Amino acid sequence: MIDVENLFFAWEMFRRGKRNRDDVMVFERHLEDNLFDLHDDLANGLYHHQPYEVFTVHDPKQRIIHKACVRDRVLHQALVNIIEPRYERRFIHDSFSCRREKGTHAAVNRLRTFLCRASINNTKTIFTVKCDVRKFFDSIDHEILLELLFRHIHDPKTRELFRHVIKGFASSPGKGIPLGNLTSQLFANIYLHELDWFVKQKLGVKHYVRYCDDFVMVASSRREGFEVTGRCDAFLRSRLKLELHSHKIHVRTWEQGVDFLGYVILPHAILLRKETAKRAIRNISAKNSSSYLGLCAHSDSYEWECLMRNIVGKT
Repeated sequence: MIDVENLFFAWEMFRRGKRNRDDVMVFERHLEDNLFDLHDDLANGLYHHQPYEVFTVHDPKQRIIHKACVRDRVLHQALVNIIEPRYERRFIHDSFSCRREKGTHAAVNRLRTFLCRASINNTKTIFTVKCDVRKFFDSIDHEILLELLFRHIHDPKTRELFRHVIKGFASSPGKGIPLGNLTSQLFANIYLHELDWFVKQKLGVKHYVRYCDDFVMVASSRREGFEVTGRCDAFLRSRLKLELHSHKIHVRTWEQGVDFLGYVILPHAILLRKETAKRAIRNISAKNSSSYLGLCAHSDSYEWECLMRNIVGKT
């Protein structure tokens, strides 16, 4: 069960980079009282998750974000602190979303390493299979998620707390986790770890990289690529009640380029995807330039970088 020390530690982690936000400052004004009250509610079985604040972002496609109050987000952080180590050692190496020392750039570099290895440094034709899960966060089944969590959580009170947090949101009856929750990032990895295990252990795919619900596999032929895709889709439907997005299955040679996480990976270059670069040109400013220029730093995009620097220099 979560004790007061866990909550204070969670607070220290949660507030990083957020101390100037109004809701965080209000909570911090009476920090000890707030954390002790939260602990008492948890200990006495009186805790209730507050309603979410809903808003829309465009990154670039429209997404509906559900933001919990500070009190609930501190609890989310405490829950993640407790259970993440139990699952982290079980995750495969090539799952890159929301994990320490991972991320998009590491995923792109890992995929390029796999492509070089499978093609014997581009002397052999290989095929990439890129897929994503249709409406992933909205389609996660609550009971399946709880089953996966409870494999390694045995304390009844902790189980009930997770059940309360998960059941506190639904995009449709019994389904969905909210975009915006720290817990959702971990839940997504736990849920799709079942796919990772199936691809690696059952299908025997050597070269496989996943970032959240986007994943790429390397195949020796187009036929093999569609075959493993069909088996992945069948597994997702039967085991996790998910399905692949039929219009986002792409089987291509490496020479044609692999569009992955905002980059296009080619045998002799990693290019910034045109849509990503154009969005950066529209939105770049002196305040956010380091983020957008960082995209160029991880690719062979000198011309885009020069254009961005020129725009920043004029602002």
